[in-house]
Amino acid sequence: MDHAVQISDLRKVYRVGEEKVIALDNVSLTIEPGEICCILGTSGSGKSTLLNMLAGLEKPTRGEIYLLGKSIHKMDERQLAHFRQRYLGFIFQSYHLLPALTALENVSLPLTFRGIDRHTRQRQARQILTAVGLSKHLRHRPTQMSGGQQQRVGIARAFVGRPPLILADEPTGNLDSTTTREVMDLIIDLAHQHQQTLLIVTHDQEVASYADRIIHVLDGRIESIENNTKRG
Repeated sequence: MDHAVQISDLRKVYRVGEEKVIALDNVSLTIEPGEICCILGTSGSGKSTLLNMLAGLEKPTRGEIYLLGKSIHKMDERQLAHFRQRYLGFIFQSYHLLPALTALENVSLPLTFRGIDRHTRQRQARQILTAVGLSKHLRHRPTQMSGGQQQRVGIARAFVGRPPLILADEPTGNLDSTTTREVMDLIIDLAHQHQQTLLIVTHDQEVASYADRIIHVLDGRIESIENNTKRG
């Protein structure tokens, strides 16, 4: 079976005027299918750059990125868009819901790009929204929901098509501590139900404690990898 994520000697260098800024410095990492991993680091550590590389939003200066056996670093924009639609789910800190759409419409939108018919889209979106506890909010727009409810919509949108790999960028960054625990329990439960691989990027130690492995990053390098024996 292919690794869910395989990164080899990844390097990213930005030019700022006459200077070179090394955002990632020869990073190598392997994540197995169904594993829950967390990339933990402070602001400026390189964790967000690494996530952008995995999502295909930025190209590496050097190195290789394989997701589900596919060479992301070699893909053009059209190929990347197609890959993201079929194989990736995203959870964002700021929710990124479309304000003019209802919860049901926001969640069913990714299925549109897969060519799934309207009836099936709505059925699947309704099922996942019910699973995240929002059966009474299907017709609500983002402004009619709390931050925790909006993030649940974002989670439902990421999981609706059962993509094999979910990337979560500071998924609880805008939530209070109680809602953080509720949201993390929900994300972990959904990933386990369908054996999906989950990669969380965060600066929060509590969020990191939900992962099977914690990858500590500092100054663009992997400082250490911790097997989380306390989990569960």
